[in-house]
Amino acid sequence: MRYILAFLYNLWKLYIGLVFATTLILFYPIFMVLLSKPQLKKHTFPMNIFWSRIVRILCFYAIERTSAPTAIPAPFIICANHTSYLDIFIMYSVYPEHRFLFMGKSEILKYPLIKRFFKDLNIPVDRSNKVRAAKSFIQARKALREGWCIVIFPEGGIPHETPYLAPFKNGAFQLAKSENVGILPLTFRDNYWLFSDPENYLDAALPGLARIDFHSYISAQQVEAQSFEALRDLTFSSINHSLPQKND
Repeated sequence: MRYILAFLYNLWKLYIGLVFATTLILFYPIFMVLLSKPQLKKHTFPMNIFWSRIVRILCFYAIERTSAPTAIPAPFIICANHTSYLDIFIMYSVYPEHRFLFMGKSEILKYPLIKRFFKDLNIPVDRSNKVRAAKSFIQARKALREGWCIVIFPEGGIPHETPYLAPFKNGAFQLAKSENVGILPLTFRDNYWLFSDPENYLDAALPGLARIDFHSYISAQQVEAQSFEALRDLTFSSINHSLPQKND
């Protein structure tokens, strides 16, 4: 039975991959035009929302948000757990109220279809090179000053023991302190089983409901008053509250 389910899971992963690739190819020319001039870049965000919703419809993913805030003044940093590739493209449907960029590992640039799209629109981070990592930090500060929110997965990647949180890295909280912007923590509760890592052949992938919990906003005043270690621990605790615990 386990291998029959694994076969069905992998068929679904293949279908998701085809939908993702096909829609990205169709939208690619529009994004390239919008990314050709800096003043047009802001118009990519509504296109991303539209693309995300099309993918969700075709893949039968519904979302349910709890306590999603709408009156937070931008810019700020969005911190979320990272359990699935689903986290990235579904985020545009989850929180369309403020335009945002992703700050993520440069390893994603190894995929030709995504390379230019991610590099020109978002902020890749090469942690193996201190100079390039510092340039990414400067780029993120510039984006915040231009009014963009920044989405960061503080775990630094998808942890091996999903859905349990891996320890958080410090970058998101150092960035918040340096620019004195707030932090919005949120938790993806279900994505780890709706679409597991494609390389994990026996793990689940299926259509369904993606529940997202928004947690209490950490204001710029709170960020200024606390150390980045305290902010890191507070954000970790908030996100972890909605997840299964290892002793459950």
